[in-house]
Formats: sequence, structure tokens, C-alpha cells
Amino acid sequence: MREKKPQTGTAVIAGRAEPDTPDIAGGRLIPADRLKTAIWVFDIDHSRVLVANAAACDLWQAKTEEELCQRDFSKDMSASVSNRLKQYQRDFADRDAEFSEMWTLYPGGKPTSVLVILRGCPLADGRIAMQCEVVGVADDEPDNLRSAEALLHTDVMVVLYAQIGQPLYMNPAARNAATHAEQTISEKFVSPDDFDLMLSHVEQSGEHRLVAHVNTGTGPRWHDITIKKCSDAATGKPAILMTAIDVSELKIARDKARYLADRDQLTGCYNRTYLQHHMALLAQYQTGRCALLCFDVDRFKQINDKLGHEMGDIVLKEIASRAIRAIRRNDIIVRHGGDEFVIVFENVPSAANFTAKIDALLAEIAKPIIHDATRVNVSVSMGVSIFTPGTVEFTAVMREADIALYASKQDGRNRATFFTAEMGVQANTRDLVETELKHAVENREFVLHFQPRLNLLTGRVVSVEGLVRWQHPQRGLIMPGEFITICEETGMIEDLGHLVLELGCTQAIEWQQSGLEIELSLNISPRQFDDARLLKTLERFSQHPDFPYGRIELEITENVLIGDHDLIKKKLAAIFRMGYRIAIDDFGTGYSNLSYISRFPLNCLKIDQSFIAQLPKSGPIISLVLTLGKQIGARVVAEGVETRAQLDWLCAQRCDEVQGYYLSRPIPVDHLRATISELNAKMSFLGTRKRPQH
Repeated sequence: MREKKPQTGTAVIAGRAEPDTPDIAGGRLIPADRLKTAIWVFDIDHSRVLVANAAACDLWQAKTEEELCQRDFSKDMSASVSNRLKQYQRDFADRDAEFSEMWTLYPGGKPTSVLVILRGCPLADGRIAMQCEVVGVADDEPDNLRSAEALLHTDVMVVLYAQIGQPLYMNPAARNAATHAEQTISEKFVSPDDFDLMLSHVEQSGEHRLVAHVNTGTGPRWHDITIKKCSDAATGKPAILMTAIDVSELKIARDKARYLADRDQLTGCYNRTYLQHHMALLAQYQTGRCALLCFDVDRFKQINDKLGHEMGDIVLKEIASRAIRAIRRNDIIVRHGGDEFVIVFENVPSAANFTAKIDALLAEIAKPIIHDATRVNVSVSMGVSIFTPGTVEFTAVMREADIALYASKQDGRNRATFFTAEMGVQANTRDLVETELKHAVENREFVLHFQPRLNLLTGRVVSVEGLVRWQHPQRGLIMPGEFITICEETGMIEDLGHLVLELGCTQAIEWQQSGLEIELSLNISPRQFDDARLLKTLERFSQHPDFPYGRIELEITENVLIGDHDLIKKKLAAIFRMGYRIAIDDFGTGYSNLSYISRFPLNCLKIDQSFIAQLPKSGPIISLVLTLGKQIGARVVAEGVETRAQLDWLCAQRCDEVQGYYLSRPIPVDHLRATISELNAKMSFLGTRKRPQH
């Protein structure tokens, strides 16, 4: 398309346009119908010819002007041509312009290629039509004709620029995309940096390709652009040929895919994959002190269990949102998994300022979360590692923050702890224990010690509680305080609990076979209670011919009763039918919903030792538990009895059974029979004592 200044005017008479053409011979005007050049006026809005001379009728193979004007050209007009004409109409309305273009017409279905000059033609109703004047016939070379037609219909944008940046030619696709007909090459680029980069590469190598943000008539878009040095075929002067494809949808889709690949879908925070990438970049360009803060939600499992996972998700999103608002633009927050988040701070200020910033973040996150009518009080525990990028591995920084987070949990939660070298030493020791524990579970390096339980009415030992000990190959016997917490945190508690259950049931069967009539209590952790292996293992032992029916008691905590009560009741009933008894351990310190406890098949309530230690101050609470036990038909056992005064008080209150250091510490199985005999003799006076009547 080449734009020219108009060479003739156009007079509009009663809605018809007739071009004024000078007579070469005498200077007088001659009618348009006498011109051999085909001229017609085309109504772009309605796709019809308004007026045409005889030469135009011949070109379109119409017998009369009236017949030509009645044709509906929209029926055979392609979308490309329609868009091209509307673009001409907009250009005619904006300024006085004319265009010359090679057109292929199809009168009677036969292609005819002509060079046409196009001018704007105002109509009486204010609209703009187009005057078309044929000024030449194209050559018959098929390649030339086809290339011209292809340039008209293709979606590829082709522009030839003069070396100074002015457009010399735009194909229809390029003109439709341009902001205006004279859009220069520099005006095309949104970013001047992209334009400068393009010029630099073209000067060096003669061509360049890039995906750039460009200005178009419909707003900024993304184009895949190829630029090459060339010459203007009309003048021979240096020029630049640009071809472009609109890749906006693909670019947006790729950007979205990249965003999704780097982001956590629930919270919108970055994910752990991006965290590794970000830390690698920090090592390259950041030299100042940085900090990695790791935090998680305190007791998040209870939020999910009590309020549901949907509320849990709401809590996570709100916490993430608060953290995002509290950090700077160059800091990032990552959801590392579950309820665990990581924040990376760049250019950490002085220690005092940074500590104040962490405290403010902690306080902001800890504000109550209110959703609909639900109010959730939350807190988080934080661990912080200060580091210099490039001097330490990411895994080491992450480990330090995790160690500090663990220290925050141990110190009571809802606090931030900075990593120290001493913590690292302690963590290494703990890691060694964890590694040894894995081997210990695999090699079954555990034994049970047994603590007797005394019946206060008869003064005789009626039961023992099996308590696990680690028989370490080098260190000897290790108490559970050194390894139970690690097992719970690492998930090994399920395998350890399964092993303890097998050891205990096997021992109970041996006692049954040897004639020792005594009950055995075994602890079942909440995670073990949810383990699918539990029922299978219990059923396997219950089918043994010497299974001591009704003499193995499984101790669960009150937290086990949280959740689907119908499902829990069904599971407890199945265990009861197999011949096991069920006790609630540490009663009074957990869930304690009395309306639900009465629904479960419970045989025993064990009063937590913290209440026994506070006697007589805690007497009313213990009396309440004793009354509850009688109401639901369950024995009540007092744990942690360490003095004669505690024993006398419990005996006076008609407590059923007791256990504790006053009677006996947990002992190996080899010493059990002798210990039971000694206790029976020592406590025989209880069977003859008169107890208060209530």
C-alpha cells in the first residue's frame, strides 16, 4: 500500500460522486462515462456500488450501471478484504489520503488483477464511501499475482520501512494492527529498550528476531517480530523489512503457565520450586546479609479436625495474605508445604530493627481470623537463619531455620527463634538419634517394662501397664523421654506402636499359657489408632487359641475421640467385640466431652497424674471423675501415686485402682512375678480396711 496526495477533487451531487477530470486536448471537462478508465464509488458500509462509469461496468461484467449497483458484494467478500476496506474508511475519515494497491477482482468468477487508486468520498448522509479508479493492469505472471493476493489475506503482518523509520508499505494485516497509517518503527515498540536492542542487532548482523510488547490499534499486544535489512524496490534506497505474528494469547498462556508453575494454587505464594531458583539467583547478585524465616501454624491439625479442612484453607490463605502485606517488594514468601511457609528477606538491616520487624509480623499474623460467624485464634512459630548468599548452601540455610523453628516449638510456640551454633550441635545429636531409631525399629531393639496396678478393694495387683524401653546395643536401656517425641515428629510412632502392640499381645498370651492371671494395658497413640494395621493386628492375636479374652486393655487419649464420632464408635465396638478392653488415658486433660464419652464402649478411666500430684486441692475434680466412672460402668484408675497420703485419700474416696512409684516403678518381665507377690503381701491390709460408706 502506498499513500499518495490526492490529484483530483470529488464533487458530491445528490448522493452521487462524479470525479472532475481535465480534458487533455482543450482543457474542457468530459463526462466520466466517456473515460476509458474504470471508475466507481463503493459504499463500504453496505458492500454495494453507488455509481459507476461504463468502463467500470465492463470491468465487472455488468450490462448496466443499475445491475452493478444492485449486486451485494458481501456474499463473496472475504473477511480480510472486509477488514481492509473498513481500515481504508477510517483512514479517509481521519485525513485527506489516497492509496494505490494491486487488487484481484473476480467478475463472473474469473480473476482480473488491476492497479487501483482509492480515495475517500463523502456522502450526503455524512458517511465515507470509497472512489475506486483503475490506473493499470497487472502483469500476468502467476507468482506476482499470487504473492499480492497472499499479502492481502495473510495474518502475518508485513511492513517495509524507510531507513528513517517511516512506513513505505503495510499489508492489510499490518495496517489493521497499526495505531495509524504513519506509525513509525520506533512508535511500534512499547519499550524503548526493545527498539534500541533491535537496531543494535540489525546494525551488527543485518537481522534480528524478538518477542516484543508493541503498540497496536487495539492496545498493547505481544508480537513475534523478524527484522531484516533490505532495499526499497521502488527507489533502491536502504530499507527495513519487518514481519510479525501476534502471539499475545500464546504469551499470556505461557506467562500464566509459568506463574502457575512458580505459585502455590491455594495461597498465591511462591512454591518450593521457585524458592530454590530464587536462592540460586541471590547467590549470584546479592552480597548483603539476608535472612530465611521458616514458620508454621501452631496446632494446625486441631483447626482441621475441629473446624474442617475448608476452614483450614481459609486460615492458610489469610495468614499468607497478612505475611505478604507485611514484607517488602523485594522479599518473597513461599508456601513450603502444608501449613509451613518460608520468607526470604534481602539486605537485612541491623539486628534490632530486624527483630522488631519479625515481632511485628508475628503479632500481625496472630490476630484472630473471623470468617462468617467463626472466630479462629491462631499463632505461628518461627525460626530464623541469617546468612550471606554465595557463602552457604541453600539446604544448610533451610536446615538452620528448621532447627530454630523446632526450638520455638519446644519453648512454647507463638515465638520467633534465631539459629545459634549451639542449636546446631543439639540438632546433630537429635539427627543421630533419629537415624539410630530407624534401625532400632527395623531390628526390633525394644522391650516392655511393666508397672503394676493395684485394686484398692482387695489390695492385690490385678493389672500391669506395658511401657516401652529402647534396648540400645551400645548405650543400654534408654527411657522413652529420649525417643518418643522424635518418633511422633518423624512418623515412626506408628511403626513403634505396632511393634509394642505385638510385643504386648505376645506377652499376654504367654502369661495365659503359664497360668498367670493378670491384665495388661497397652498405650495406643492417636496416629496408631488411625493406622489401618491396628484392627488387622488385633484380630490376628484375638484368634490365637490362648488369647486372654478380656484381659488386654488398650489405652487411648481423649484426642482420639475427636472427629467422626459414628466412625470412632464403630471402630471401638469392633475392638471390644474381639475381646479387648478400652481405657481413656490421661483423662481430664484433653477433649472431655461427657455427652459423647457415654456413647463409647469404655471400660476404664485413668485419672492423669497431674491431678493426683495436686491433692487435696484437686479433690473435687477427682471426685467428679469417680462419680462419672460409676455412672458409665467404668473402672477408675489413679496414675502417678507417689505418697501414702495420696493412696489413703484415694482409698477413702473409693477409687477402684491405683498405680505409681509408691507401689512400684516399671520393671522387666523377669522380675514381675516376684514384685507382684511382694506388693500383694505389702498391701494386703487394704482388703481388710473398712471404707467409708457413701
